[in-house]
Amino acid sequence: MRRALAVTAVAGAAVLARRALLKRIGRSPLWPLPALEDPVSGYSPRRTLHARITSRTEPAEGVLRLVLESDELPAWTPGAHVDLTLPSGLVRQYSLCGDPAEAGRWTIAVRLVADGRGGSREAHERLAEGMEVRVRPPRNRFELEPAASYAFVAGGIGITPVLPMLRAATAAGADWTLLYGGRSRASMPFLPELAAYGDRVTVTAEDEAGLPDLTPLSGIRPGTLVYCCGPEPLMRAVTGAVPDPDAVRLERFAAAAPAEAKPFTVELARTGAAVEVAADESALAAVRRVLPGTPYSCEQGFCGTCRHRVLAGRVDHRDELLTDGERAGSMLLCVSRADSDRLVLDL
Repeated sequence: MRRALAVTAVAGAAVLARRALLKRIGRSPLWPLPALEDPVSGYSPRRTLHARITSRTEPAEGVLRLVLESDELPAWTPGAHVDLTLPSGLVRQYSLCGDPAEAGRWTIAVRLVADGRGGSREAHERLAEGMEVRVRPPRNRFELEPAASYAFVAGGIGITPVLPMLRAATAAGADWTLLYGGRSRASMPFLPELAAYGDRVTVTAEDEAGLPDLTPLSGIRPGTLVYCCGPEPLMRAVTGAVPDPDAVRLERFAAAAPAEAKPFTVELARTGAAVEVAADESALAAVRRVLPGTPYSCEQGFCGTCRHRVLAGRVDHRDELLTDGERAGSMLLCVSRADSDRLVLDL
């Protein structure tokens, strides 16, 4: 009897220890490093949601449209994008292009990038109708601000965040125009939906008429907001064509061209290590030489997985995610760099 009681006590203690360890790891994703009071390193405060793919269609060559449905999906506003976890565990960001009025229903579109990093190919090859997927709640740094008139410009798959904006602007009674360019009409999704707006929409296929004519942007009246999503050269051209650059709102669906970089040193406060970051590598790559378990995902400054607290030094922020308040005390290691010779991270 005593032996049985001892075995039971040991087993019970083991269960309690395991539960305590799991809670400890949950509080500090980089365990066994000390937990932060407000865990930031490798931690996303946004919860994971579950949805089912209820429709898979191809609205254009090389474009996959997915409809996701779930009671867990929250409301969103035009311009929002979400994180989608692919079957391999890769996380990719896609703009919501459906109707915000449809509760519990999200629509995204994925352009196949043959020479990309593999996310779009995996989506095209592995995501099927009926599958369950994991997503995160929407973020929006491309909000449609109130205005009497708008000029929308989209290039290729950049039409996705603009589509719900057109519906919202129409419902609000605002004047608007859309210039939509692409390589060919066959490669440009959502043309049937856009045809319903008549002459408000100008479609320019490069194989028919060359690059879009941005001349009309030079004559927009004061108070008009210009929303543009597309390749980097298009966004630079739009910004240069508009008389007031402050009226331009941009949304990138790929990382911007890298700015000039210089080497710097990263000190890891909790490990005591100092890491040299070369001009041609990211802070993330350098840190992972010392802490190979440092989490990351998109490597483009969109998802926030590699966000870490900065204890000292000035940061050259190059992400598309953090707010000004968040940038005051943290950085995304995948794209941001030092604006001083040294940064100290809480790692």
